[in-house]
Amino acid sequence: MKIAVIKTGGKQYIVKEGDKLRLEKIDAKEGDEIRFSEVLLVGDEKDIKIGSPFVSDAKVTGKALKQGRAKKIIVFHYHSKTRYKKKAGHRQPYTEVEITEIK
Repeated sequence: MKIAVIKTGGKQYIVKEGDKLRLEKIDAKEGDEIRFSEVLLVGDEKDIKIGSPFVSDAKVTGKALKQGRAKKIIVFHYHSKTRYKKKAGHRQPYTEVEITEIK
């Protein structure tokens, strides 16, 4: 079983083939193939390759399953004794991706 560490959206993810992830929004339509070129580590049971900072010949591909928005979170700012309060909501957009191949 191959595993890899990829970097996308300012975050790092440990992935293996068949994993489904919710990543920061990627501009891709549902069903499109996504290639992750920033691979930090690739390994299997026998050996591991660690990049500095990226593994040069490694590629991870995935398939965009869905574009969506996460549940709403409430952002509330409050200062006591000054009658200051501010309420806002936020829904973070995401892309659901299934990892199809690690090379």
